[in-house]
Amino acid sequence: MAANSQVRRVGVIGGGQLAWMMAAGAEALGIDLLVQTPNADDPACAIAYQTLLGPVAEASVTAKLAQQCDLITFENEFIDLPALRQLEAQGTRFYPQLDCLEPLLDKYEQRQYCDRLNLPSPKFATLHSEADLPNLAAKVEKVGLPLALKTRRHGYDGQGTFILKTLEAVNDTWQQLGYQPVLLETFVAFEKELSVMVARSQSGEVAVYPVVETQQIDQVCWWVVAPARVTAAVVDEVTAIATHLVNSLGVVGILGIELFLTGSGEVLINEIAPRTHNSGHYTLDACETSQFEQQLRAVCGLPLGSTALTHPGAVMVNLLGTESATSDYTERRAALSQIPDASVYWYGKRQSRPGRKLGHVTVLTGSSDTDVAVREAIAQVENLWYYRRN
Repeated sequence: MAANSQVRRVGVIGGGQLAWMMAAGAEALGIDLLVQTPNADDPACAIAYQTLLGPVAEASVTAKLAQQCDLITFENEFIDLPALRQLEAQGTRFYPQLDCLEPLLDKYEQRQYCDRLNLPSPKFATLHSEADLPNLAAKVEKVGLPLALKTRRHGYDGQGTFILKTLEAVNDTWQQLGYQPVLLETFVAFEKELSVMVARSQSGEVAVYPVVETQQIDQVCWWVVAPARVTAAVVDEVTAIATHLVNSLGVVGILGIELFLTGSGEVLINEIAPRTHNSGHYTLDACETSQFEQQLRAVCGLPLGSTALTHPGAVMVNLLGTESATSDYTERRAALSQIPDASVYWYGKRQSRPGRKLGHVTVLTGSSDTDVAVREAIAQVENLWYYRRN
């Protein structure tokens, strides 16, 4: 189905793997993607109709992008919101809308917004600047120890997140961060970490994807299991949270919501990403409509696609860098591609470094013994990627 006749070219701020994975959806919908990104070798440059080189937060480059496309969407949230508002005032269309991004970009403001909606979240407090030092002990006491200290902007893949057990550690870590604004929140002793993708269209149609289970190591996602091995009641609660959030925002686009599930069955929001998300990569192979095509459908004024699974289940395993090297890991990727029902995605990044997302593998699972199928799929990928020698 072609895009709305008014939308033929979509600008994307950010040129990483999330923009790169929009390619198939854009082709299916007859849309050209124009990408703003800092480096000519960023993944999405390989699939873009046109690339405009420049920092993601450089509004002068975004102004040039706006002149050549019908609307602009986002691959990441490292933007200069006030500068984009000036472009919006001049007629540039942004989806998600800038008013919807505003309460989500800063982690403390995100927590406040969820509080106003009565959405379940851990206890939290903030430290604005060094002037808050006299209040440090009281705020830590309010949240409790251990706690998570997070930089309020620009943190991802565990960057800017610290799990701390003592008041002294909180003080020392904040000092090392230059007393920049940070969020303090109760450390949640979770049983599982969950995630869900949810899209909302220009007409107000909402589509919620299956709830998935994620495994985080050092605050970086290692694998995702779809659907999550949780009760129907938990799925219903997560779905209700996602639907309430997007409708309250009035957002047009797609959001990724990470959540905690405690041992007592309580569901708490961890973080909200106003874009496609690592935990939704499985949708490329296991859902009728991928999260990337869904984002384009939403922003282009098209009906949303079905979020139904096309297989009983799927496992997505990230291929994280294990060394500092220049390599495309040809042999390892070839071995991964031999796994039955596996799809290997390689982002084309030239430089590997520990923890860097270089690609991912999705393995479709069809066994009635879900736990066994999941364990076997994860083990196959990890044994080939993390333990095999070149």
